Amino acid sequence: MHLITYIVVALSCFFAFFLVFPFFKVFLSLFTKEKIVDKGKETKEYDFGCIITAYRNSDITKPGVKSLLEQNYKNFEIYVVNDNCEKVDYGVENEKLSVFFPDPALKLKAKSIIYAIEKFKRNHEYIVVFDADNLAHPDFLKTINKYINNGYRSVQGQRTAKNLDTVYACADATGEFYKNYVERLVPYLIGSSSVISGSGMAVESELYKGYLASPEIEQGKHLWKKMLQEDKILQNYLLRKNEKISYAWDAIIYDEKVTTAEQVETQRSRWLYSYFQNLPNSSGLVLKGLLNFSWNQVMFGLITIAPPLFILMFFSVVMMVISWFVAPTMSYILLASLFVFVGNILFTLYLSKVPAEIWKALWGMPLFVWNQVTALFKMKDPNKNFKHTEHNRSFTIDEVIKNSNDKSS
Repeated sequence: MHLITYIVVALSCFFAFFLVFPFFKVFLSLFTKEKIVDKGKETKEYDFGCIITAYRNSDITKPGVKSLLEQNYKNFEIYVVNDNCEKVDYGVENEKLSVFFPDPALKLKAKSIIYAIEKFKRNHEYIVVFDADNLAHPDFLKTINKYINNGYRSVQGQRTAKNLDTVYACADATGEFYKNYVERLVPYLIGSSSVISGSGMAVESELYKGYLASPEIEQGKHLWKKMLQEDKILQNYLLRKNEKISYAWDAIIYDEKVTTAEQVETQRSRWLYSYFQNLPNSSGLVLKGLLNFSWNQVMFGLITIAPPLFILMFFSVVMMVISWFVAPTMSYILLASLFVFVGNILFTLYLSKVPAEIWKALWGMPLFVWNQVTALFKMKDPNKNFKHTEHNRSFTIDEVIKNSNDKSS
């Protein structure tokens, strides 16, 4: 019985820690202030190579290309890699735009990025990566440039929803708002690093090329869908070098949210598989940070070790029930921790000033969570079950900004 009690107490402490951990970070961040200075006339316009990767759908990239061509910034080039796509006419003649249709098909995002870099017109100082469905706010590059002028070599922009047209889209956006605040803005504010979103990030070119030449990317070329997600490989590479990934809250990229249960399962099964794949890297960062006395590495490692929200809450409830019969005090601690956790989610949504649609759609979260649970059972055979998330919501950047302004007014 003593052994069982010790195990139950240990597991309960583990879940209680990760329930309270987000609130601890948010609380610390309330006493910090971002130190980004406008350099004025001394501001340097860094040269950006903007890469858009598409797979099987080149049409969806057109609004994103247009949004980049309308940037309030001059020193950049756009490279669109349409992998396994039918050729389309972009209807745009602009010296800043280069469009490619690789043959044979590459079938891997990392390969598309490498392909684009090999086609660069010049050696750009920074590389910015976008997904096919992304739209960049007119001040996106200008804002990113401000952070680079303050000494950051890796900057993550704020990815936010361009569509809130279904309960699933709102639920997906709710998770992104929460993660943007707790896993990106807050760590950056308290001296650690932002978790990378997968798109809308700018990285100094030599650093980025070093990541593309890493053993994980080379190995991933042969693993197909079993490859660890590129964004996780990139952030692990940067953190091992103790680089700080800053978070530019005002550098906005609009991203399409899932609209159906099937899309939730497709997307989350891939994310969950990658989370479990990445646990050795996350724990390794914690150990490396402790040995190096690096707050940046320790904090980032703990953030990326933290279980996905639905797994954390489900097993916390399970351990709360078990603890009631073995170690009642831990049951009360877990219950209090759950209240803190849920309260912190609502508090961060408030701090993020989320649209009214998010609050109205919170009732749909249990359904969204259930679809994530079913996604767990699709992790067995990645090559069979992991499908490309289809994007079909075509909005212009003007339409999205107008819609956002209408909701905030």
